[in-house]
Amino acid sequence: MQYRPLGRTDLSVSAVCLGTMTFGEQNTAAEAAEQLDRAVAAGVNFIDTAEMYPVPPKAETMGRTEEYIGRWLAQRGGRDKLIIASKVAGPGDWLPYIRGSSNRLDRPNIQQALEDSLRRLGTDYLDLYQLHWPDRQTNFFGRLGYEHPPQDDSVPLLETLEALGELVQSGKVRHVGLSNETPWGTMRFLELAERHGLPRMVSIQNPYSLLNRTFEIGLAEVAIREQCGLLAYSPLAFGALSGKYLNGQRPPKGRLTLFSRFNRYSNDQAVAATAEYVAVARKHGLDPAQMALAFVTSRPFVTSNIIGATTLAQLEQNLASMDLGLSEAVLEDIETVHTRQPNPSP
Repeated sequence: MQYRPLGRTDLSVSAVCLGTMTFGEQNTAAEAAEQLDRAVAAGVNFIDTAEMYPVPPKAETMGRTEEYIGRWLAQRGGRDKLIIASKVAGPGDWLPYIRGSSNRLDRPNIQQALEDSLRRLGTDYLDLYQLHWPDRQTNFFGRLGYEHPPQDDSVPLLETLEALGELVQSGKVRHVGLSNETPWGTMRFLELAERHGLPRMVSIQNPYSLLNRTFEIGLAEVAIREQCGLLAYSPLAFGALSGKYLNGQRPPKGRLTLFSRFNRYSNDQAVAATAEYVAVARKHGLDPAQMALAFVTSRPFVTSNIIGATTLAQLEQNLASMDLGLSEAVLEDIETVHTRQPNPSP
């Protein structure tokens, strides 16, 4: 396993992080424990979760993922050897059950969210606490075409950062990070931290895969120059890049089969691009999923690649991608497809 510095901190995280958003929906507590055991045995020391998990989010399952991880931690021990990350939900009337739909990135909400996450996880602290999405109206979750709101009632970034700073001072959070953030938002948080002596964002968790390389446009430079690296989520585009959904296939337990709301990776352009990437892998004798994961992990702006699985077999396959190096010929073929079908799933 490779390990990489988490921002400018003294922590080193595995280049592969175990994503857990299936725990409590597609995976039982026992299956979650099996995945956690296997990942740790392979050298993974980085586990990512969120207060709203599992996905798709529902009132009756909210927090279940953290509870499953908490049960496993209580049984297994070894908390001090793990880097555990969670997230506080931003605003949204589509989540009315989170703090009465008043969830904002202000002091009361952030403090309450953290206390609830710590209780479910059964731990006294988080190594990384992330803002799941911005409080303000901007582009994330695939939204294109920025429209500036006529009246901006979002929580000021400084107030959010000050609230996070209090959690760091208390010892309940070691480091803070961003998720689904823009170049402007990332640089603004970094500037405010420097100006006011507040905690510096150490990472940004955004989508990144062969079907969505928009991170490269503005954020990749920020990630490298500011040492605020990418924690890449959906590196397999919800499994689409394995090729298992091509030609109209809908495997019974696949996410895109079970949850039709996730159509980001199943539009015509995405399907066409996926077919081409799978063909590239086959041409070079590679497994399509492992090629897609290896590409993400190899990018210089990536701190860790967040892999997820619903079966141990899938997890084994994903972990094996760490041993795969991509030749120049493979990378050239990937770039050819990308030029022809750029970012069909932003």
